[in-house]
Amino acid sequence: MDLRSRLADIDARISDAARSAGRDPSGITRIVVTKFHPVDLVQDLAALGVTDVGENRQQELSAKREAYTGDPVRWHFIGQAQTNKARAVRRDADAVHSLDRARLADALHAARPDGDGDILDVLIQVNLTDDPGRGGVAPSGVAELAEHVAATCPSLRLRGVMAVAPLGEEPAPAFERLASYSAGVRRIVPDADWISAGMTGDFVEAIAAGATHLRIGSAITGPRPVHG
Repeated sequence: MDLRSRLADIDARISDAARSAGRDPSGITRIVVTKFHPVDLVQDLAALGVTDVGENRQQELSAKREAYTGDPVRWHFIGQAQTNKARAVRRDADAVHSLDRARLADALHAARPDGDGDILDVLIQVNLTDDPGRGGVAPSGVAELAEHVAATCPSLRLRGVMAVAPLGEEPAPAFERLASYSAGVRRIVPDADWISAGMTGDFVEAIAAGATHLRIGSAITGPRPVHG
């Protein structure tokens, strides 16, 4: 299938999953993950009506955003962020899905343009595994981090939570846990109702658990170019 056909196929599957879950498909944002693909692909996607794209690496995000000349899109940073890259991430991302510690929140807030009222959308990444080496804050720290952002980082707008389903576990119960953490965040920031969850292999389960933002890569973009 070509790009248009792959996009249409995924969108049809998203709509079917939403209706099966008793949800309106229009309430779900499909983010196309374009890592390792050239900026030309982003421009082709935008020409097909794609409005949200995701990148995992700051250098790639920055290079593509600078080179991009197509219709406006929202750039979602979904990879692990280092505090020393906070200024570049802040400059080039419209939303950061991988906020997992107070130091990163502070760095992103401090990186706001001087005198600029610019607000950055952020999501707290939750580690749904028992492995502290995986990305995300432990569930026990979610509320504290949400309170920190809300109280001390006025240039960040906490939008919700993000997670990756654990390997070796069925995704449905993991995403149900994420939905419960989302409810906890909304007790602190009532309008932080985004749930970024679900990739190619598990977006149906994510939609059933309430996901509002899906991160779909190769099922739409095709195989990633060989990356050395």
